[in-house]
Amino acid sequence: MEDNIPPIEPIPESPAVKLIEQEEEVFQHVNNPVLGLKPIVKKYLAAPTGVVQKGNKFFITDGEATVEITVVTDEIIRVRLAPHSVFLEEFSYAVPKLESKVSVFHLYDEEAEYRISTSTVNCHISKKDFFVSFSDSQNHVTSADAVPMHWEENIQFGGYYVFGTKVCHTEEAFFGLGDKPTDLNLRGKRFVNWNTDAYSFAWNQDPIYRSIPFYISLNEGIAHGIFFDNTFKAHFDFGSEDRDKTSFWADGGELQYYYIHGPNMMDVVKRYHLLTGTHPMPPLWALGYHQCRWSYYPESKVMKVAKGFRENQIPCDGIYLDIDYMDGYRCFTWNRKYFPDPKKMIKELAADGFKTVVIIDPGIRVDDNYWVFKEGKEKRYFCRRCDDYFMEGHVWPGRCQFPDFTNPEVREWWGTLFDELVQLGVAGVWNDMNEPAVFGAGTFPDDVRHQYDGYRGSHRKAHNIYGMQMVRATYEGMRKLMKNKRPFTITRAGYSGVQRFTSVWTGDNVASWEHLRLGNVQCQRLSMSGIPFCGTDIGGFSGEPDGELFTRWIQMGTFSPFMRAHSAGDTKEREPWSFGEPYTAINRKFIELRYKLIPYLYSTFWEHHRYGFPILRPVVMQEQDEINNQARQDEFTYGDKILVCPVMEPGQISRNVYLPKGNWFGYWDNEPIEGGREIEVSTPLETIPLFVKAGSVIPEYPVMQYVGEKEIEEVKLNVYYSEAIANSFFFEDYGETFAYEQDIYSEKKFVVSGKPTSMTIEQSMEGLYTPRYENYHFNVAGLPFKPTKIIADGKEVTDFTFDDTLKLLDFKFTKNFKHIEIA
Repeated sequence: MEDNIPPIEPIPESPAVKLIEQEEEVFQHVNNPVLGLKPIVKKYLAAPTGVVQKGNKFFITDGEATVEITVVTDEIIRVRLAPHSVFLEEFSYAVPKLESKVSVFHLYDEEAEYRISTSTVNCHISKKDFFVSFSDSQNHVTSADAVPMHWEENIQFGGYYVFGTKVCHTEEAFFGLGDKPTDLNLRGKRFVNWNTDAYSFAWNQDPIYRSIPFYISLNEGIAHGIFFDNTFKAHFDFGSEDRDKTSFWADGGELQYYYIHGPNMMDVVKRYHLLTGTHPMPPLWALGYHQCRWSYYPESKVMKVAKGFRENQIPCDGIYLDIDYMDGYRCFTWNRKYFPDPKKMIKELAADGFKTVVIIDPGIRVDDNYWVFKEGKEKRYFCRRCDDYFMEGHVWPGRCQFPDFTNPEVREWWGTLFDELVQLGVAGVWNDMNEPAVFGAGTFPDDVRHQYDGYRGSHRKAHNIYGMQMVRATYEGMRKLMKNKRPFTITRAGYSGVQRFTSVWTGDNVASWEHLRLGNVQCQRLSMSGIPFCGTDIGGFSGEPDGELFTRWIQMGTFSPFMRAHSAGDTKEREPWSFGEPYTAINRKFIELRYKLIPYLYSTFWEHHRYGFPILRPVVMQEQDEINNQARQDEFTYGDKILVCPVMEPGQISRNVYLPKGNWFGYWDNEPIEGGREIEVSTPLETIPLFVKAGSVIPEYPVMQYVGEKEIEEVKLNVYYSEAIANSFFFEDYGETFAYEQDIYSEKKFVVSGKPTSMTIEQSMEGLYTPRYENYHFNVAGLPFKPTKIIADGKEVTDFTFDDTLKLLDFKFTKNFKHIEIA
């Protein structure tokens, strides 16, 4: 099926028409060369000859090729190119439903250009050369073609290589592209998107595990995004080959990209989430600390590790089982020698507060006595090659075949396979090796065929979304089986939109200080690339960290959305107590801090899920007009209230930290600090630089050994004085169900405002959830005056204390307050 493109009049006679006439006039014998065949070269759009509007779509032709411009929202415009005016069927795994959310837009047919305008952006199509550019409502050009869109025929596979090239400005910076292991600013570099199993990857190695074809440009303080929604092997050049050009191209598919306007980087990310979706609310326990190893077995070892956490009084919520829990690495089976009674083990772990997460890989062992293989074979669910042979390759179980997760029937089937694991009490699933990885070959051959939800394609087209569709099948299956409980999933490979189904980690890293720094940058990059629930293998997967490196990694991991320690089986054991004192005590302190801050972390997740905000935010996202911030990649904020600067050098006892403009407080001592500058901060092993924005309200739970261990009797609210008005969110719900989708949640908004001799705290609430505790315990820091009176909802609070030295005010009041005045 082809898109129906309205006829465009007049269309001048094309070179193709003349060639047909020539062929009709002169008969060619079969053994004679055909005259008029041209060599295969890149072809560029010529000057446009006409435009036709169809709703929110505009079709512009040069007589042979057609470009479709779609107005999606006031700030998002999509561009598609059809070299011979035949568009592919519209389908995207990244954008599940393209909805036009704009009602007012206009086409202007002017002497020099066609211009399509919304209230916010203009799309200009030059009549001279078909250059496409974008400008804001002030007519400031933000993105412009350096050469017309172009293509080259692919003789071997059919279709085209497709190319887009933009002007690259001298001061322009680029961010995004997912988990690329390089500097935060991508300027001057070139990358490939092709999901790759990259064991012990190195700085600047490319490609690695994920393909996220979305980047943010920042130039002259104005940001825009380009989302190149193409699943084939894709390439990006940010002024590397030619410092004046930025290019993106792919080995097949369509040249289809979205221009996403800012002007703020935060706006670009939020609007990208309008297209690709946000992460669902995770189960609350998933924000706790997780412990993993390749592998914890037999059962006695798993129980010993769990007991170690409780004996050492170190909080932990998740224990992972890697591939050795299976029978011969066959997915959905158990090694009964190592785990004679998995249901009993999982039940005992749950009674002690541990959730069990198991690994599931895509490779299904070729074995007619293995029920999963037998079912998949009978139903023809495994991938086949072009000549109808099965796609076979060796992974952990030996010779394997692989489900075609691009087939909705296969995804449905795959989801049912988790039934027994769910019945046993498994709470989460870890999808690994789904780039897909194949021993020796690296991955599948190009000629493997995929159903692609009815849109058909080879592995060239399906490779980068294979892992995403696997974890989608896992998540959707688990969600059905767990009824109203939220499943937890984590994947190694993915494509744009994967955040709708899963969390991620940065893959098989190395126990080195370099990888600690790299993990910090990767998590920031993933978050600003639309994948918020991300983390690293704390301590490094391969190699041996010493106690200092592991502890510094725990400190950074405390402020990663996903917090898990993981290590390879040929390394020493790596639990938080493995290195002895003083490391055990410091690791405990920071993991406890993680649990105290869970209500803040969870509220930040809600801000992402509902409003599209990234969770980790590099400094450049907060002060994009400061050119020096383009190079800053150590500091970041978790949400917009807590600024973190991990220590990433051995033996470091102090370091410089940049605080964005505004007023801040030291987390450890509540000292007020003016931002907009670098400060030197002491960094003994037991601490890291940690700051809270003035005006913040940071909710805090009591320390627990696992989420839900105790009934919460009151919530501590840490309030930080500010003269400027400041807003904070606090989100609560049941923490494990989907009731929040029916508004059964509590979203509280706090507004803090201070004067030289007074301060007010206001609270408004929405949602249908009522937490069981009754009171807030207020801890107000930084008051520039000595308080003598507290009036809360018209009543005087007489029971309060004020520490004049620490400038801390302490009192309690009901959780349903609306207005508190301190004077």
